[in-house]
Amino acid sequence: MEKPLLLYIFLSYWHFLNGLFTVEAPQSLYTVEYGNNVTMECTFPVNGKLKLRDLSVSWEKKDEFKKQVYVLLKGEEDFKSQHSDFRGRIKLLKENLNLGQSLLQITDVKLKDAGFYRCLIGYGGADYKTINLKVKAPYRTITQGVVSIGHNEWKLTCQSEGYPQPEVIWQNREYEDLTDQANTSYETGSDQLYRVTSTLTIKSRIDEIFYCIFWNKELQENTSAILHIADSADGVLWTESRRFVGAILIVTAFLGSVLQFMLCLRKARANKNNRTPVAGSFTAKLSKDKDTYDCRDAFFEEQRAEL
Repeated sequence: MEKPLLLYIFLSYWHFLNGLFTVEAPQSLYTVEYGNNVTMECTFPVNGKLKLRDLSVSWEKKDEFKKQVYVLLKGEEDFKSQHSDFRGRIKLLKENLNLGQSLLQITDVKLKDAGFYRCLIGYGGADYKTINLKVKAPYRTITQGVVSIGHNEWKLTCQSEGYPQPEVIWQNREYEDLTDQANTSYETGSDQLYRVTSTLTIKSRIDEIFYCIFWNKELQENTSAILHIADSADGVLWTESRRFVGAILIVTAFLGSVLQFMLCLRKARANKNNRTPVAGSFTAKLSKDKDTYDCRDAFFEEQRAEL
C-alpha cells in the first residue's frame, strides 16, 4: 500500500471535519539527550468508550521526504510503511488511547531523530498537530593529557564528543585567552557526533594550571577541565622514584640472602674441619655456639651428603 488509507482520508476530508474534531498537542517542543528515550503526546476527543476499530493514528516525520514513523489503521498496527530509521525503536502506548492520548515513545534517541513530527488522528473526524523534537549531546566528559616535550615545555590535550560542533577555548591561571595558540580538530562518525581533539603546546613552569572549555553555543552550555602541570609532573616523578626504590630494595634483599648463605656455609665447613668423633660432644658444642646454631641445618645437610 503506497499510502496509508488514513492519510488518503485525511487529505480528502479534513477541511470538512476539523471543525468537529480537534487534535491538541499539550507540548509543542521536546528536548531529549542523545541515547535517552522520549515520549511525545497529542490528544483527541473520545466522547465515551473508545471504539478502537474506528480509530486511526499516524505519526510521521517531516524531513525532505516524509518518513512514516507509526501507523494504527482502524485499530490495527501497520508496520509495512514504517521507515527503517525507526524500526525497533517505536512504540505507541495503546493503553492510553481510551483516555484520548496518543503517546509515541522513541527509544535510544539518535541525532537524526531531531525534527518536526506530525500527529494525525482520525476518529469520526480528522485533525493533526505538529511537534518539534530537539536532540542534544552535551560535551560532558573531557579526557585530559599533559606530556612534557622538553625543558619547561608541555603538550596539553583535551578530547570530548558531543553535538553540535563546539568552540574550544584555552585559558591560563589568569584567564588569559590562549585559544589562538591551540590546534583543534573535528571528526564525525556514523552517529553524527563530533569527536573533538584540542592541543595546546606551551612553555610553562611547574605548578601551573590551564583550562580547556568546550562551549556549545547552540545549547548555551559549557564544560571545562583543569590541567595541572604539577600534578602530571609529580605523578611521573613519583612513579619513576617508586620503581627505582623498589628495584634497590629487591637487589639489596637478594644480595643479603646470598651473603648470609655464604657465611653459613663457611662456618659449617669450619666446624666440619674441627669436629670431634664424639657425636654427643659435637651436638653440645653446636647448641652452645649461637652462630653455628643458626647454620646448623646447612651443616647437617652437608654431613648427610658425605655419608
